[in-house]
Amino acid sequence: MAIFVSILWNNVIPLSVMIALGITLHRVFSLDIKTLSKLNFYLFSPAMIFNLLYSTDISFPVMFKVLLFFFLFMILMYGCVEAVIRIRKTPNAMKGAVRNSILFYNSANYGIPLNQLAFASNPYTLSVQVLIMMMQSLLPNTYGIYNVNSHKLQAREIVRTILGLPVIYAIPVGLLMHNLHVPIPLALSTPLGYLANAFIGIALITLGVQLGSMKLTFRHPKLKDVLISCALRLIGGPLLALAVVWLLRTNSYTDIDSLMAKALIVSSCVPTSLSSVLLAVEFDNEPEFASQVVLLSTTLSIVTVTAVIYLLHI
Repeated sequence: MAIFVSILWNNVIPLSVMIALGITLHRVFSLDIKTLSKLNFYLFSPAMIFNLLYSTDISFPVMFKVLLFFFLFMILMYGCVEAVIRIRKTPNAMKGAVRNSILFYNSANYGIPLNQLAFASNPYTLSVQVLIMMMQSLLPNTYGIYNVNSHKLQAREIVRTILGLPVIYAIPVGLLMHNLHVPIPLALSTPLGYLANAFIGIALITLGVQLGSMKLTFRHPKLKDVLISCALRLIGGPLLALAVVWLLRTNSYTDIDSLMAKALIVSSCVPTSLSSVLLAVEFDNEPEFASQVVLLSTTLSIVTVTAVIYLLHI
């Protein structure tokens, strides 16, 4: 019960308050969601990623094992998503939104506080979570953009769009500057900090604005798709992570310790990422569906995340 209350109080309620503010502001002032989306993509998100990578110590062995886990986990997760899409005969226009709602999970503003809560702010497990967050920031800005545009744009246009996003440069630059111990002048580090700190708030406000512009109903024509996406994300995610961790722990070359194994499983059980909504809004690809998956998966995660932490005996 204590874990349940902690997750509810420290994760879900703060997110809900910000989303509610976005809904309220939109209904009073009719905010421009496209402007909010561009602020997230071109300012706040790359600043947040750069800041975390620049300030977090990550050893090469940890990086290798975490990235290997992530690669195997995403392959299995993708296989499950494609099976569901084929079975349900999902229309081409919606396939990208469904994939994004399951493959992209909230490893930043949900995953990092959850990691600190579950592991008592352990710097080792935090470095694991930061690496997962780095990959979960890179994928939406590369594969995610391809996903939502492949049915309507040519490959050259998609590549041009991807290369125009700052976050794909923020990741290697942040890692390189950290490893080379390159200092950032105060005149740059202060505004960078302002932008990084604004990411979570603006992203949640954007989600609230999107939700405020649509009519939520339990008879939504895509409700079944929403529920399936939530189930794959919240239940399928940790089960597949458990399978990958077991595989890596039985291999003498990739053996991972118990603490890393638990951190990786916890990192996989979080709800759908805000990136799926930002992509859906920015490229006009099923924004209502994406918003409902984020909202419902975040709400249901109170129960599922608590269960995962309890079963891991953290």
